[in-house]
Amino acid sequence: MIKTDILIIGAGPTGLFTVFEAGLLKLRCHLIDALPQPGGQCSEIYPKKPIYDIPAYPEILAGDLTDKLMEQIKQFEPGFTLGERADTIKKQEDGTFIVTTNKGTKHHAPVVAIAGGLGSFEPRKPPIPNIADFEDNGVEYMIKEPELYRGKDVVIAGGGDSALDWSIFLTDIAKSVTLIHRRNEFRGALDSVDKVQELKNEGKINLITPSEVKGILGKDSLQGVIIEKKGEEPFNLKADHFIALFGLAPKLGPIANWGLEIEKNAIKVNNALDYQTNIPGIYAIGDVNTYPGKLKLILCGFHEATLMCQSAYQRIYPNKKYVMKYTTVGGVQGFDGTKKEAPKAVVKAIN
Repeated sequence: MIKTDILIIGAGPTGLFTVFEAGLLKLRCHLIDALPQPGGQCSEIYPKKPIYDIPAYPEILAGDLTDKLMEQIKQFEPGFTLGERADTIKKQEDGTFIVTTNKGTKHHAPVVAIAGGLGSFEPRKPPIPNIADFEDNGVEYMIKEPELYRGKDVVIAGGGDSALDWSIFLTDIAKSVTLIHRRNEFRGALDSVDKVQELKNEGKINLITPSEVKGILGKDSLQGVIIEKKGEEPFNLKADHFIALFGLAPKLGPIANWGLEIEKNAIKVNNALDYQTNIPGIYAIGDVNTYPGKLKLILCGFHEATLMCQSAYQRIYPNKKYVMKYTTVGGVQGFDGTKKEAPKAVVKAIN
């Protein structure tokens, strides 16, 4: 069983920044996320999209923001359970909680912070009749382990950043890469579109547009796909893997059944104090919560995480009084032994 001070459900920007604020209070954190990597939507959906409202950054790519947050919290040594969804929660007699994932991993903590953004993400699946028969047997909706595709014939469908970026990445791993999109225009970053065009010209990517995958071929495992190109007869294409990257649909998922007060698919919290839910010890911060005047902005999530951690400290240590010290004065002491602090003034006597 994994034990920690604050169990954070959701490893998006708000969840990651919570680790930093908790670390300043000497509280350890562990994060659960259904996605295979930290960053939430910033990593999975729009890593190359610029964000313009992060303080001190006139412009920063979503993926780079994730990298900066991971660098910032490294000294506080957070734990991660990735690729698993928080499934059930049980309150113990001492007021602590045990959260179990869909894969059976158990986590024990006195405080749970739900920072799940818009909720857990489920892939948007193309309307292909027998596609479910080949899931995890040649059909995937996200890429967790690129080495799985080494030396294989891969077909990717989609028109966003994920489809473009993975098509580019897999050209150095797969035997062949075919990118299918129902339009000639792509929604991704311009440099990625240009790179795909360049790889197409070099014969490293087979680009078929406007077209759609209409069928799956195979018996026990995927053997190919049926492609329908606009204005032409459908044709078969050999494939070992079909990766449908049509984005992720946000849902509260099992959290909706935890007894929390829900309003319009968001968790109601007490914003007058600490963003605690109707269950003491469970907080909700970031886009997953709602309260009067709520704004779904990353910077608002950072603010909510900061106040939540102060409340969590008092819950964990009710008999201790915490005196806040500014990082400009006290510095930052990491759990790994590192310390960042401002240079001390030199005291020198004058004769």
